[in-house]
Amino acid sequence: MRGLGTRATGAERALQAVITAVAGFTALTLSVSACGTGGTGARDEGPARSDSVAAGTATPAVSPSSSPERVDAVALVKDDPLVSTAVKHDLKPCVADEYPVDVSYGKLTGGTANDIVVNVMTCGDAVGVGSYVYRVDGDGYQNVFRAEEPPVYAEIDRGDLVVTQQVYEKGDSVEYPSGEEVITYHWSTGRFAEQTRTHNDYSKVVGGDTPSPAKG
Repeated sequence: MRGLGTRATGAERALQAVITAVAGFTALTLSVSACGTGGTGARDEGPARSDSVAAGTATPAVSPSSSPERVDAVALVKDDPLVSTAVKHDLKPCVADEYPVDVSYGKLTGGTANDIVVNVMTCGDAVGVGSYVYRVDGDGYQNVFRAEEPPVYAEIDRGDLVVTQQVYEKGDSVEYPSGEEVITYHWSTGRFAEQTRTHNDYSKVVGGDTPSPAKG
């Protein structure tokens, strides 16, 4: 009986060794397979890298546009023979070296370089006394538009030049004109051509002189 018992114990040990070996081999196979195909950790990192590449391809980085070249607008106006003597004479600093000049850069005349719109105003009440458009011409600038009938102000609007001139009637104060003319110009065949003109009448009740009530 002890012989049978001993043989049974040896068989059990042999069987246990086989089971252990098979289990170890299986675990090793699964580990290698996980490393080859990407386990949970690999899958977590894989899609993240893939999404990043896709986002970069779909939305490439946009280089910042270069700033337009700044000019000395005061010198430009003072050196311009087309600007009236009166505007040049009145173009003086308001405070220290600050001049009453507004400058805008943009495309108006179809050139590759930005055009320059200069508005000259008075210091006290900021009334526009002159509006000018300069176009790049070789190494300098060419005056291609001027309006010196105050109050006047010019702006760039979607590739067109929009000039606003306030209208005064007898008795109007500087602060409260009677209305305005808004004129839109478009560059065509080497010059600015008027496209539209709008007249606006201002209310005398809002901001201006309130009319006296009628007596009964």
